[in-house]
Order: sequence, then C-alpha cells, then structure tokens
Amino acid sequence: MTIPSPIPSAKPVAPDPDHSEPIEPSEADVHRVVSAGPTGAFAVAGVATAIVVLIYLAFWFFIHVPRGIVQ
Repeated sequence: MTIPSPIPSAKPVAPDPDHSEPIEPSEADVHRVVSAGPTGAFAVAGVATAIVVLIYLAFWFFIHVPRGIVQ
C-alpha cells in the first residue's frame, strides 16, 4: 500500500518494510516536550485577549464617550 502524495508531481514512496511498526518516543523525549509546557497556547490566548481588549477600548473611546451622558 502506498501513501498518496499531497504534491501531484511527486512519485509515491512505498513504506519501508523494516519500519512497519510505529516508532514510540522515548520517556526522555516525552518528558522534554511536556516539561516545556503549552507556551504556544498561552501566546495565542494572550494575543486574542489583547485584540478583544483593544476592540472594547476602541468602541468605548470612539463611540460611547463621544455620545455623552444619556439624558
């Protein structure tokens, strides 16, 4: 069985019969990745929060404040 290539011009490669089993990561590799933490997720959440706060402040200063107090 060959894996379909995402690039149409590339020739399909047959799987290597010596490595038919999936390669398991070592405990050290797993520990290194897990100990690094979800830094990318925190970065995305921080950027999204900053965008929401900036949009809120833009509405506050450019729409709400110029209208003044409701009588």
